[in-house]
Amino acid sequence: MIGPELARDLARLSFDLGRQLGLLIDRAGRVETVIVGDRRGIVIPVLSGARSAGGRLKGLRCVHTHLDGEGISEDDLMDLLFLRLDLMVIVKVQEDGLPERLYPAHLAVNPSAEGGNWVCLPPVVPSRQESDCLALITGLEAQFAKFKPVAPLDLDRDRAILVGVSDQPRHLAQGSMAELIELAKSDGILVLDTVIQRRHQASPRFIIGKGKLGEIMLKALLLNANLLVFDQELNASQAHSIVQHTELRVIDRTQLILDIFARRARSREGQVQIEMAQLKYMLPRLESRDDSLSRLTGGIGTRGPGETKLEIDRRRIKERLAKLEARLTGIARERHQRRERRRKRAVPVISLVGYTNAGKSTLLNVLTKSDILAEDKLFATLDPTSRRLRFPEEVEVIITDTVGFIRDLPAELMKAFKATLEELREADVLVHVVDSGNPRCEEQIRVVNGILDELDLHLPTLMVFNKTDLAGPETVAALVERYQGVAVCALRRETLAGFMERARELVVRQMGGTA
Repeated sequence: MIGPELARDLARLSFDLGRQLGLLIDRAGRVETVIVGDRRGIVIPVLSGARSAGGRLKGLRCVHTHLDGEGISEDDLMDLLFLRLDLMVIVKVQEDGLPERLYPAHLAVNPSAEGGNWVCLPPVVPSRQESDCLALITGLEAQFAKFKPVAPLDLDRDRAILVGVSDQPRHLAQGSMAELIELAKSDGILVLDTVIQRRHQASPRFIIGKGKLGEIMLKALLLNANLLVFDQELNASQAHSIVQHTELRVIDRTQLILDIFARRARSREGQVQIEMAQLKYMLPRLESRDDSLSRLTGGIGTRGPGETKLEIDRRRIKERLAKLEARLTGIARERHQRRERRRKRAVPVISLVGYTNAGKSTLLNVLTKSDILAEDKLFATLDPTSRRLRFPEEVEVIITDTVGFIRDLPAELMKAFKATLEELREADVLVHVVDSGNPRCEEQIRVVNGILDELDLHLPTLMVFNKTDLAGPETVAALVERYQGVAVCALRRETLAGFMERARELVVRQMGGTA
């Protein structure tokens, strides 16, 4: 672990200085870093080159002195865990300045409630070290690799542990986590594990407890994860603290949704809106910017947040926002002109609204024989699409598909999509599409109704319970009765007759019976 002569010199120098000293030693026995602390402890600097040894562990062991006879401390063990060190070795310094014994510890491959996340090895006199340190580390790496088979690391795909912190009942916390899993999959992230911690109050520094963060760090080590995704929005200091302690990339739910939108936006308006939302989200977080912002590059056409120099980023972002707002104003003007032309023709408008992945695009495709992208993913389509629809009684309408809603839709997105959501104000009838096969469909209904209330949209609304093939007949019947809606399966055209009739009645009534 450390040569006897070096251990003696380290102890003597630490004793003379009255300060703890530490060495970071690589697997070849070379001293990489010398750390000078105070009498109570050392601070290990940020280590560059994560997993530089090519395995799960860092490839460095820390050997440092204790002057007052104390054993390995909790801070030492946390450094061992968070920095993924090969070993943490304490050198107890005697009153004569000579080393007493070495007290080594390493991470536990199979953590237990009794033993914790680490294993403390028997102390050994520096001159009587019999075991092969390198063999011990190699054996640990082999055990970590065998702990759980994982696919080869794909540099183009993130491997994530999802983390939720909630004071709500467990079933609600699990429902929120299930949605986060779907969001992560929609963004091409491989979900390795999920962690939910119930806390009455979030930690101001890490949002979760430090002990739980240590458990997550060990999971990341065992599963070879490179990303943590939090279900709650992190402030700048929380994200920075977690990154500093875990050396993993960290994003929150808002960043995840922004990244999905950036990947999926195809129209000029959609791309402008997403870039504005990304920049507004990033602006207050510039001072503690780190790798957690690297996902906000999103194919918008800029150099990408996180790539320019910190001292000029703020000015550039504000200049860019001003240009984007001017461009969006022009696009909104064009949209208003199109609405005016449509209003002059007196063509009624039906807007499809609903929770994301409720089947709005599929329904529009079947009704109008279109081929709009429709996938079983959250936010598969973002750009509003309008098509003409003719009812059997020669009533013609324009039916519009809008961006799906979601719980806690980021405020930046709500502001950025204001121009798109303004399209809903020109609707004569809203069709609220609900995924009746989702066990949380009534919660999703409340979310959508809440967003419509925020937008002050109070229009005649037809509730359409889609995906009846995935829900039990009793469930569908109860929903239809409770909300006075209509049941359909958008994949089966023969189920749409009731919807067509109810929609036509609403349109005719709204147009004063003249349509």
